[in-house]
Amino acid sequence: MTRKKILIADDEKDIVELIAYNLEREGFAVSKAFDGRKAWESIHAEKPDLVILDLMMPAMPGMEVCKRIRGQETTASLPIIMLTAKSDPVDKILGLEVGADDYLAKPFHVRELVARVRAVLRRSEQRPDADSQESFDFRGLHIDFKSYRVTVDGRPVELSAREFKLLQFLTGHPGRVYSRDQLLDRVWGDEAFVEPRTVDVHISRLRGTIEPDPSNPRYIFTVRGIGYKFADPEE
Repeated sequence: MTRKKILIADDEKDIVELIAYNLEREGFAVSKAFDGRKAWESIHAEKPDLVILDLMMPAMPGMEVCKRIRGQETTASLPIIMLTAKSDPVDKILGLEVGADDYLAKPFHVRELVARVRAVLRRSEQRPDADSQESFDFRGLHIDFKSYRVTVDGRPVELSAREFKLLQFLTGHPGRVYSRDQLLDRVWGDEAFVEPRTVDVHISRLRGTIEPDPSNPRYIFTVRGIGYKFADPEE
């Protein structure tokens, strides 16, 4: 069985070596980069399965590397875990805005990082193509994307076209957190005069329709200070 390759990009060599040692113990293959430019070159040369990316690096900051990864078709789906010495929620939001799949502030427990690597890899392998899947089933929620029919525990529910599109997008990326601005971009597109508050309203309506208990969600969760996500099947 081919080992998953992880690229660790951080200018703190002690941290890189610590992470590398623990990942290799867990059976991963590891490559290393100590600045952003080298990380970007290594992504194309070595084609890793996941990148652990420090936010602050010389030559090219991690945020720029992340933007470039998401901006190229050949790397757009590459899983990214962002590391940073900053614990400011703004940095976390910015990291997720540019496309990081997960975020961990320094100092961190290496075992937690390894667990997150496994979780992100698992999600990326199981992530359905929302544009091609015909149906979706999870904890009593059934969506038929061909007929636009939705049932909860066998009970048909009625959704507006926008609510259906929002649900389709979220179920296409379970476990992934999206900010309001990201959801506006992915679900509303280029429509003018749409405010971030619009997302909250539609999420509230969607929960009121599909959640057996909207105050204790089964499907759509709020990640405080960041945005929303659909339940992770592995959690």
